[in-house]
Amino acid sequence: MDEFQEQFKKFCKFGDTKSKGDAITLTSTDKWFRQAKFFDKPSNITGADTAIYFNKIAKGKKTLSYKEFLEYLDTLAKAKKMDIDEVKVKLLLCGDPGTTSTTAAVKVGAVDRLTDTSAYTGTHKERFDASGKGKGIEGRQERAENTGYVGGYKGAGTYDKSRKKN
Repeated sequence: MDEFQEQFKKFCKFGDTKSKGDAITLTSTDKWFRQAKFFDKPSNITGADTAIYFNKIAKGKKTLSYKEFLEYLDTLAKAKKMDIDEVKVKLLLCGDPGTTSTTAAVKVGAVDRLTDTSAYTGTHKERFDASGKGKGIEGRQERAENTGYVGGYKGAGTYDKSRKKN
C-alpha cells in the first residue's frame, strides 16, 4: 500500500468513527482539500467544484472508494487545468488530518506584560532561566528544610552536642 492510499484511509476515518477507511465522503474530501490549502486564493478550486465532481463520480452514492477517489481527483484536476501529480503531492504533504491549526498564546495588553519573564524583579526573577522557562522548585531560594527547627533559629543541630557528658 502506498503513502497516498494510507493518507486516504486517515482522511476517510477522520471525524467518522464508523468508517473502516475504505470509502471517503464529500465532507472528508473538503476537509482534506482545505488542509492542503486548495481552497485558498491562488488555487481556483472551490467547495462547489468539489461537490460537482464528487457527485459526477459517486452517481448518487455518498462515498467514493479509493479507485473512484483517484478518478475524482483526475477529473477535478483536468477540469481546473492542474497537474494531477502536483495535486496528489500537495494532498500527501498536508500532514495527518487536523494537524495544521495550532493555538497561539494571546499577547495583548495585560497578558503580554504578565507573561514577559524578562520584566520580573526580586525573587520572581530567580524563578526563571534566561530563556524564560520556569525552574520549578529549584528556582525558589526559601525552601522548607523539614528539619524540625523554625526558620530563624541559628543553633540548628547543636542540641545533642550540648547534652553530651564529657
